[in-house]
Amino acid sequence: MGEADETREKLIQALKAEGYLKSDKVVKAFEKVDRKEFVMKEHEKMAYADYPLPIPGNATISAPHMHATVLELLDLKSDDDALEIGFGSGILLAYICEMAKKGKIVGSEINKETYKFGKSNLERMGYNPVLLNEDVTSSREMGKFDKIVVSAAAASIPQGLVKMLKNNGRMVIPVGEYFQNLFVIEKKGKKVTKRNAGGVAFVPLQ
Repeated sequence: MGEADETREKLIQALKAEGYLKSDKVVKAFEKVDRKEFVMKEHEKMAYADYPLPIPGNATISAPHMHATVLELLDLKSDDDALEIGFGSGILLAYICEMAKKGKIVGSEINKETYKFGKSNLERMGYNPVLLNEDVTSSREMGKFDKIVVSAAAASIPQGLVKMLKNNGRMVIPVGEYFQNLFVIEKKGKKVTKRNAGGVAFVPLQ
């Protein structure tokens, strides 16, 4: 095991010990996806540190514990159709591709510079989700998804995205401006429920 692999393993073990990594399927995704491949070259030495790092387009790649938290809350199944709004570096889409291998995976990113960075990372690592450089938060043409994750903070829960959830679908989204909370939205029939999963800090959804 090389030094980088050992450091990566230490990160995974720390996330387990701290209670962020809980399920085998999320652990396996973390073991498959190498964060070093999704950060900028100048930050590779810090790739396995548990904090956010800057990426092109005045954006960030979230801390590993936040990705673990989101994935555990999403509870992805192998055949889930999943959408990420604001895919940034592409790493969360890579995790999703590993966990929902039989589903349709779509990512959108409106910042052109960030989009190119994330797209390049995903292609280089052999992941092929549908990638869109546009706002799809209220698109009627996108179809419906089992799982939706929003990787930027919305001022309020976008109703367009709620409508894009399938029955028994789930969305994880940070909401707020100065003070943000991570919400889990679930749709069962005509009933939509939301649960506050705690305080977070994300860049704003544009």
